[in-house]
Parts: sequence; structure tokens; C-alpha cells
Amino acid sequence: MMKQIAGNLASGRYADAAFAVPRQVWLAGLGAAVVTRDWARNEAGQAFRTLVREGSTVESRAMRVIGTQINASIAMTRHALNKSRSTTLATVNGLVDSAVAMLPRLRVAVAAKTPAPAKAKAAKQRAARKSRRGKRLASKA
Repeated sequence: MMKQIAGNLASGRYADAAFAVPRQVWLAGLGAAVVTRDWARNEAGQAFRTLVREGSTVESRAMRVIGTQINASIAMTRHALNKSRSTTLATVNGLVDSAVAMLPRLRVAVAAKTPAPAKAKAAKQRAARKSRRGKRLASKA
């Protein structure tokens, strides 16, 4: 009988402990919320201002480095553009000068101009011949 009572007491202690754990977790969470609230009221403002100040310092350094690199890239691009422009102008001017110097030496035969109605009539005759030839080939096949 004693063993049975002792066994019931031991199982009762474990049950009480099992029911106490969720309450303890709840109380720990509630305590954490209170501690966080107090920290936010008293110390978080200073920590936040410190983080903003550090972020501002890092941002200004980054902007200085990036700005310097961008300025160098712009200067290199401008130099390449100016060099390309001057090379292109020199090449085109050289070609124009060569062409102008060659013009007096060229003797181009001028083709006799045929009147426009004669050209149109000749084009119609060619088209008619092609059409007749196409019909003949189609009838043979």
C-alpha cells in the first residue's frame, strides 16, 4: 500500500511540473516584453542615434570613393570621345581633299539621255515579251 501511495505522489509531482512549464514559459515571455519596453524607453534612443551616426559616416565615405571613380570614368570617356572625334574629322577631311584633287583628272563619259516616254514604252514591251514567254512555257508543260 505504501508503495502505491509513494508511486501516486511521484506521478503527481511530474504532472505538476509538466503543468508548471508552460506557465513558466509564459512568465519568461512577459518578463522579456517588460525588459524590452524598459530598454526601448531608456536606452534604445541612444543606440538608434549611434547607429544612424555610424551609417552616415559609412555612407559619406562610400559616396566619396564612388564619386571619385565616377569622375575618373567620365574624364576617360570624354578624352576617348574627343580623340575619336578628331580622328574621324581628320579622316573625312583627308578623303574630301583627295576626292577634290581627283575630280579634274576624271573624265566621265556622259550617257545620252533618252526621253522618259521612250523608256516607259521599252519597259512595257519587255514586260509583254516576258509574259508571252511565260504563257508559252506554261502551255508546253
